[in-house]
Amino acid sequence: MTFFKPFLNMKVVIIGPAYPLRGGLATYNERLARAFQEAGDEVRIVTFSLQYPNFLFPGQTQFSTEPGPSDIAIEVSLNSVNPLSWLAVGRRLRRERPDVVIFRFWLPFMGAALGTVARLVRGNGHTRVVAITDNVIPHEKRPGDGPLTRYFLSACDGFVTMSRSVLEDLQRLGFGHKPALYRPHPLYDNFGPIKPKEAALAALGLPAGAGYALFFGFIRAYKGLDMLLEAWADARVAALPIKLVIAGEFYEDAAPYEALIKQYRLEDRIVRATDFIPNERVVDYFCAADLVLQPYKNATQSGVSQIAYHFERPMLVTDVGGLAELIPAGVVGYVVSPTPKAIADAVVDFYANQREEVFALGVREQKKQFSWPVMVAALKEVAKLPGH
Repeated sequence: MTFFKPFLNMKVVIIGPAYPLRGGLATYNERLARAFQEAGDEVRIVTFSLQYPNFLFPGQTQFSTEPGPSDIAIEVSLNSVNPLSWLAVGRRLRRERPDVVIFRFWLPFMGAALGTVARLVRGNGHTRVVAITDNVIPHEKRPGDGPLTRYFLSACDGFVTMSRSVLEDLQRLGFGHKPALYRPHPLYDNFGPIKPKEAALAALGLPAGAGYALFFGFIRAYKGLDMLLEAWADARVAALPIKLVIAGEFYEDAAPYEALIKQYRLEDRIVRATDFIPNERVVDYFCAADLVLQPYKNATQSGVSQIAYHFERPMLVTDVGGLAELIPAGVVGYVVSPTPKAIADAVVDFYANQREEVFALGVREQKKQFSWPVMVAALKEVAKLPGH
């Protein structure tokens, strides 16, 4: 095999969600494409004409209603459930001979499509295949996860992970012999500049007299909103002049959460924004918040942390998966055990002892290490290392 050339002006293809699809993966892949362009490389994204069949998609819609990016080449051509599409995309990329193809892998369901494309592309003897592996052991397990994941991983030349726990999972699954690097999730710096809190509150129609803590993102069982609601029922939290903002679309039945809100009489102490949050509104939710809460029951990494870093907001995360790797406890916020009491203890400490200003200063210093050029360099480094 002709190994990857370690210089600029490479031809790069990113395969994964992008416009017209919406969500954090699409946002990430588009920002990564810009980072490669800034490094002098030629890049385009190949995204899905069909990402999930509707019966597998838990949200309201898979598609964005916002204008698409004008500065990135995006090809909509891969159908996750149509093998003819996999063959067409793989054979075309094999002929085109890009220097590196970067796959975004986050769900075993995608293993058949992405693994087939990867095998076809590598057949040209030139292109290196690298995967950004969000997860290799999924949060929510389904039959067939193991074979589908191994089918994809075995087709890759190397990996970049955004948490050390995923790096360890790769080794446990038998892929420790392949080149792999850990690099933290870069900043989500594409949601605009920091806005004054008063302006953000006004944009959301929220009165300035209360404090606001933010739970942000798609709502799924592993993200622990139920634990957070139980923490909000703590008498000490209830005595504080604060509200919980729940900003994100339900990706499962909302009824159990509504039952908790009713059971604990939280209606007047929460703010619901449980539709999909468009990109242009993200700034308002984060800049209106005093504290960003991630009460997850399990996790690898979270893009929410990197949005909070960008907007210089203190954070609370639970000590699961790779979340704590990016959140120095006592510097930018709290790392707590995944229990309602531990979450409540931290919330009370934050507001009772007025920690916002000192933690925000810590966030401002820590955010300097999370750059997109570092991620681009890691992908190039893995790509140029020969496999074994």
